[in-house]
Amino acid sequence: MIKIGVLGAGHLGKIHIRLLKEIEKYDLVGFYDANPETGKLVEQELRVKCFNDIDELINLVDAVDIVTPTITHYDCASKAIKKSKHIFIEKPVTNTIEEAKSIMGLAKEANVKVQVGHVERFNPAFLAAKSYCSGPMFIETHRLAQFNPRGTDVSVVLDLMIHDIDIILSVVKSNIKRISASGVAVVSDSPDICNARIEFDNGCVANLTASRISMKNMRKTRFFQKDTYLSVDFLDKKVDIIRLKNVEGEADPLAVVIDLGKDKGSKQIYFENPEILPTNAIKMELETFADSISNNTTPLVSIDDGYKALDVAYKIIDKMKVTSTFATES
Repeated sequence: MIKIGVLGAGHLGKIHIRLLKEIEKYDLVGFYDANPETGKLVEQELRVKCFNDIDELINLVDAVDIVTPTITHYDCASKAIKKSKHIFIEKPVTNTIEEAKSIMGLAKEANVKVQVGHVERFNPAFLAAKSYCSGPMFIETHRLAQFNPRGTDVSVVLDLMIHDIDIILSVVKSNIKRISASGVAVVSDSPDICNARIEFDNGCVANLTASRISMKNMRKTRFFQKDTYLSVDFLDKKVDIIRLKNVEGEADPLAVVIDLGKDKGSKQIYFENPEILPTNAIKMELETFADSISNNTTPLVSIDDGYKALDVAYKIIDKMKVTSTFATES
């Protein structure tokens, strides 16, 4: 069993603590929280030892699960890596690009595993759709949330859109050619709604919208590729797939067929709804982290993946600043 400790016992930290207690691959040694009162309450509620000294906890474990505010990620991660501990670190991986680069270097030097908590990679709807997604040329994402003060210390790009950035980078195997974006701060000091357009060298275009001031919650991504349309609902865990196939011989009289015109033949439309297996995405990502340690393999969402998503997120934020400047000058 892998001895693990959790840093941070807030909303998400408590979820991690509960799940780690259930996973047989781990021996949960305890947790640390910077707020002593929070530590006492969580210790009583979940019956897991609360450590008052972060270094004491790190010294006793093989791996550290970092679920603290983003601004503290780098300090927690570097402290653990320097003691040769594997780390699981929530998204965004760090507060700055420079910090992410440093973590990459430290992890390589210490030869430890680092997995980043981009949990939507483990969403059962995405897992069911992933094998159908080959060479998308247009992607549209909508990640809308009702207002919640938690998370407004950072831009909506780092709070919400970064999930979709990571998903897109995981399926589009091409370099980015151009990024454009616009955003508006409505109820907080940083942008609450943003639209971004990412153009890739292979011709693929991704249009992303993220908002934390919407009337309803939505987490949908649509992939368009040759002869295939995929709609993935990350919130309701649903997948709709429409595929076109050449009609061979006589078409089924009840089938939906598109006539492509003279000498171009016809194609039949197939509607598919792949089976969605009930899974807990957070539990699955923590289990795969354990597997990467035990099997000495690269984590499914590596530090490199976390860095790339953060890099694109900050490029989008920079473009929003440019848009804002132009708008002010005009």
